Amino acid sequence: MRLSSRAAAALALAVALPFAATACGGGDSGGSGGGGGGDTITIGTKFDQPGLGMKNPDGTMSGFDVDVATYVAKELGYAPDKIEWKESPSAQRENLIQNDQVTFIAATYSITDARKEKVSFAGPYLITGQSLLVRSDNNDITGKASLENKILCSVSGSTPAQKIKDEYPKVQLQQYDTYSACVEALKNGAVDAVTTDEVILAGYAAQSPGAFKIVGEPFSEERYGIGLKKDDTELQTKINDALKKMEDSGAWKAAFDKNLGPAGITAPAPPPLDK
Repeated sequence: MRLSSRAAAALALAVALPFAATACGGGDSGGSGGGGGGDTITIGTKFDQPGLGMKNPDGTMSGFDVDVATYVAKELGYAPDKIEWKESPSAQRENLIQNDQVTFIAATYSITDARKEKVSFAGPYLITGQSLLVRSDNNDITGKASLENKILCSVSGSTPAQKIKDEYPKVQLQQYDTYSACVEALKNGAVDAVTTDEVILAGYAAQSPGAFKIVGEPFSEERYGIGLKKDDTELQTKINDALKKMEDSGAWKAAFDKNLGPAGITAPAPPPLDK
């Protein structure tokens, strides 16, 4: 996905985010079965990613991942007020699923072979790519080719962090628990750049208009899926059916446009679901 008119659209997203709330924030109670088997359902997402998964000051949740998860929950038999949201940092996602603390997770969760050894995935429901966020006055970093000897921040347990470790040995990688902590370190000058998926970076750039910019071309393909208990094929099928219905009905594009369109990201065609 390509971003367009990033700087001009940043303020628009910052203004739009508070109005994107779709469901009430819940407590941290444990997971419950999918398919309408209980009174509530516990869903994992990020709490600090504007435009994707964000817990707002009034306790409501907003973002594209939140909208997708809310639609899926509705198809499983749970109204929005029956959702309990569980914060799901990147490094904790597999454990939350394996320990039955959530029914499923929609949290910028890239589908990888390594993760599929521990959990199963429905989807993908979005494709993006790894990119770089720098301070707006930084002219040293223009893309992945200019990262040597730079201090780069990403999140522990994320695919972007692993890619840097595997492919860019001359980069000084700092790993934090959340991307919001990385962005704060970038703002304070403790790191030179933040790397993660372009769609995530766009949300942070929009939160602080004029402070940051995205540079270079995306240098990976990230396929976001919904993580669930390994080999739970019944729930996997139900979630895939819900995603297909969301895409076919136009609700997927509406959610994308509402949450990510103001950042200058044009809604692509939904990706085909894995068989």
